[in-house]
Amino acid sequence: MNRLGCAALLVLVGWGLPLTLPAVTSQSFQVSATITPGCLVVGGVSNYGSLAFGSYSALSTSTVSVALTGGVTLQCTPGVTLNMSVNGGLYNSGGRRMQLNSGSAQIPYQLFQDAGLSQSLGISQTVAVAYSNANNITLPIYGRVQLPGNQPGGTYSDTLQVQLSW
Repeated sequence: MNRLGCAALLVLVGWGLPLTLPAVTSQSFQVSATITPGCLVVGGVSNYGSLAFGSYSALSTSTVSVALTGGVTLQCTPGVTLNMSVNGGLYNSGGRRMQLNSGSAQIPYQLFQDAGLSQSLGISQTVAVAYSNANNITLPIYGRVQLPGNQPGGTYSDTLQVQLSW
């Protein structure tokens, strides 16, 4: 055989063999998720709680302090900076005031952001809400009223709006 015949023979023999490619036995792929930091209000958004100063004689001059109770709790992504502000209420005239439900008499009161009543919570002042458990955050709102001892008897109230941001 000449050289040309051998080459043709090799090509024909190569076509008759099964074609084998290397098998891919493993491969990688990407998995990802984006976690958006934020907070969740637990317990509904219609009632953030109450500051109930209690019942006293119209002649009382007591100083009464209370904490926000019965309100919502929040859950935040760990590390989120949670802020709150509280407006001046319905009867804000030179400060927060409760008004007699059946009249116009008013009693001033103050809000604080700590149980020791040393850090005032100003009208619409934005303050950071500190927390140690990101799944159980309560709003640090405390109230104090100095009863004047000279106002008509009855129920005094106010409504405040809380704004949360993160």
